[in-house]
Amino acid sequence: MKKVQIIAEAGVNHNGSLDLALKLVDAAVEAGADVVKFQTFKPDRVISKYAEKADYQKVTTDSAESQLEMSKKLELDLEAHHQLKAYCLGRNIEFLSSPFDLESINALVKLEVSTLKIPSGEITNLPYLRKIGGFKKKIIISTGMATLKEVGAALEILEGAGTPKNKVTVLHCNTEYPTPFEDVNLKAMLAIRDKFDVKVGYSDHTLGIEVPAAAVALGAEIIEKHLTLGKNMEGPDHKASLDPQEFRLMVQSIRNIEKSMGDGRKVPSSSEKKNIPIARKSIVADKDIKKGELLTENNLTVKRPGTGISPMDWDKIIDTKAIKDYSNDELISM
Repeated sequence: MKKVQIIAEAGVNHNGSLDLALKLVDAAVEAGADVVKFQTFKPDRVISKYAEKADYQKVTTDSAESQLEMSKKLELDLEAHHQLKAYCLGRNIEFLSSPFDLESINALVKLEVSTLKIPSGEITNLPYLRKIGGFKKKIIISTGMATLKEVGAALEILEGAGTPKNKVTVLHCNTEYPTPFEDVNLKAMLAIRDKFDVKVGYSDHTLGIEVPAAAVALGAEIIEKHLTLGKNMEGPDHKASLDPQEFRLMVQSIRNIEKSMGDGRKVPSSSEKKNIPIARKSIVADKDIKKGELLTENNLTVKRPGTGISPMDWDKIIDTKAIKDYSNDELISM
């Protein structure tokens, strides 16, 4: 099975602090993530002064401030991005960030990121999609709040701008923080894969680690999950994130599932072959039998070990004559 790429979504859980952002990189590395992802945005280019917060943001941040005011506290400047990318290189983890406006797309391209990540809210933003598609880089696109038709439209725009579908991975996603389990709808990931013939993954906002693990078993090639240094920290996304220990457990679970998937051939594994003679059975004498005596259902039975004649050959043995004397429980031979 191809190794699943695990993205630690640091997002804005740095609360606007480069020091905390660097610590999130460390936490992602120690947890075993392949990628650590942030968010790149110019608040005034993304959010109008009239935009309201999401309900979960009203609960997890100051309800009196606007979405724009909240976002300004969470911005990392371009210099911080350069430092983060360099730090990620030194820690041997890939740096990734989601741009939320056209200027931020340009900034990340200048940073020479290998992949551009499209957040769910931009899936209906035609100028944005067209610009990203024009760079012909690898693309990951989240699909929270989207219909299958909207996913198809976004893919068409990316293709039309120059990025073929084989460079795009589509992440099924639900943007409620946290997502109720009954709203996850993991099978939608398979619907996306089958409808558009694209690589798929899953961006998770549930509490816990069960759903990402299930997504891997269904065929997700990328898993994205929020990482925080502490769930009680101030900020919009901390409570729906995993702490470093939980994230490490998720990574371990995913790696174990990868090992468990196998190649689909139903044959005895190397580790279980030794158990075949122990657990299977053979045809044995059910009482003392004399040489020449007819072998019947009255003097034969089936017992362990499986080192003799297989019970699958029962019909071949019945009504033949014993070739020797047998004591009770002795393996029958032909």
